[in-house]
Amino acid sequence: MCHACVMESVKDRMVSRRDLFRGAAAGAAVAAVGTAPPALAAGHGSVRDLTHTYDGSFPTYFGEPGLSSEKTFDFADSGFNLYVLTVNEHTGTHIDAPLHFSADGASVDELPVEDLVVPLCVVDIREKADADPDAQVTPEDLDAWIAANGDIPDRACVAMLSGWAPKASGEGFRNVDAEGVMHFPGFHPDATAMLLETTAVAMAVDTLSLDHGPSADFATHYAWLPAGRYGIECIAGLEGLPAAGATLVVGAPKHRGGTGGPARIMALV
Repeated sequence: MCHACVMESVKDRMVSRRDLFRGAAAGAAVAAVGTAPPALAAGHGSVRDLTHTYDGSFPTYFGEPGLSSEKTFDFADSGFNLYVLTVNEHTGTHIDAPLHFSADGASVDELPVEDLVVPLCVVDIREKADADPDAQVTPEDLDAWIAANGDIPDRACVAMLSGWAPKASGEGFRNVDAEGVMHFPGFHPDATAMLLETTAVAMAVDTLSLDHGPSADFATHYAWLPAGRYGIECIAGLEGLPAAGATLVVGAPKHRGGTGGPARIMALV
C-alpha cells in the first residue's frame, strides 16, 4: 500500500474514533441532564456567594464568640500553617438541621444531598423591615410572591430578604433593647404552616434566627425542623438575586450527629 494511502486510512480511523467519542460524550451529557434536578438542567450564567466571612467577632444568637482559633504550626518554623478551630455549630452563615429542635430528627450529615441543590425563592420584605425591625414573612407575603412568580417550585428553599445582612458587622445585627430583647425579622408561624403544605425543603433568613428576634417560643423552629425540613440562618447577598429562577447550592457540613454547622452557600443565576 502506498504511503499516501496509509495516511488516508489512518486519518479515516481517527475521524471515526473522534466521532464515536463525541457521540458517547453527547449521550452522557443528555443522560446527565435527564437525571439532574430541573433547576440545574435549565442552566445558569453566574455563581453568587451568599456566605458571610466570619471570625470570633461575628454576631451570634447568644452574644458569645462562636469561633476561636489557635495556630499550632507556622510556616516559618514548620514549612506549613495549621490552625485548630473551636466552632459553635450555629455561627456565621449556617445550617439548622432537624435535630437542632427535635429529639430524634435528622442530623446535618443525614440531610439528603438532593435537598442541597434546590430552586431558590426570594421573598422581599425590606420595605416593612425598614419600618419595623420585628417584621415577619406572613402568608400575605407568600401569596404576593406566588401571584408574581407562580407556585413555589418542588423541593425549594424559600428565603427571606429583610435587608438585615449588612448589619452583621456591628451590634445592629442582634439589635438588643434595654431589656435584653433582640429585634430582627423572621418567619411568622402562619407563613411556616403555609410552607409546610408545600414540598419546600428549606427556609433561609438573613438574620440570626428563623423566628423573629422577640420570639419567646421559637414557634417556627419547632414547626419547621421536626417536620424534616432544614433552615439556613445569616445568609448574605440575597439582594442581588431574582425573586425566582436561581438555584441554591448548599455546602452543608457533614460532621456526624451535628445539629447544624457553618456552610458555604452559593446561588447559580
